Amino acid sequence: MKMTAFASRNIKELVRDPISYIFCLGLPIAMLIIMTLVDKSIPKVPGTPQIFGIKMLTPAIAVFGMTFIMLFACIRVSMDRSEAFLTRLYASPMKGSDFILGYTLPFGLVAFAQSVITLIAGEVIALINGESFNIANMFLSVLLYIPSFVLFIGIGLIFGTLFNAKAAPGICSAVITAAAILGGIWMDIDGMGGGWKDVCNCMPFYHSVKYARYALSGDFSEMLMPFLITSGFAAVIFVAAVLVFTGKMKSDKR
Repeated sequence: MKMTAFASRNIKELVRDPISYIFCLGLPIAMLIIMTLVDKSIPKVPGTPQIFGIKMLTPAIAVFGMTFIMLFACIRVSMDRSEAFLTRLYASPMKGSDFILGYTLPFGLVAFAQSVITLIAGEVIALINGESFNIANMFLSVLLYIPSFVLFIGIGLIFGTLFNAKAAPGICSAVITAAAILGGIWMDIDGMGGGWKDVCNCMPFYHSVKYARYALSGDFSEMLMPFLITSGFAAVIFVAAVLVFTGKMKSDKR
């Protein structure tokens, strides 16, 4: 009940700040449209992956959109800390896990809505281009994105806990850039190979994008390993978020 009440408060804060969910829900659609237009102007080379093709681009944008949810989660926590809102709540019987879950649930709902809207927008563009997604794979993909939800929201909560309202957004922006570069959203990392692929392979972003693409295409056997790797990263990040928040809560009480 404590966690539910806190989550309800955070949902109301999201509703009061339309910029956050308009930005999170609208930007992926804009990116899909822009990159689809870019794809039409790029000469096609037979036998090479079409990174900006709608079937490759849509799941990548769905994952990349979660980085902005990470940013707003970070801002929400850092602002609550700077306004002493959390300090007052520390007197309640809530635990660190209650706070983390209370933040995760609202932003998880936004991430879920964002994924659904992105996939639907991708399907509309695909139909315009004379293509189509498998509807069952679209629904399944949204469920399979849950580890990515947890991963990015967890990162945002950690940064929001450790840094103040001025520093936290800038640090999250660096992570957004890293996710775009290391996730293979705008480039064919597998085709590049070498040391760069080794670096990307050590990061969760690459695996998140990779399994999202496999999920939408229905290639579930290839999807399993990157899905498990992303899930492992998500579990570690979420536990770390609870521990960091709990530790900060105890230090602030003193």
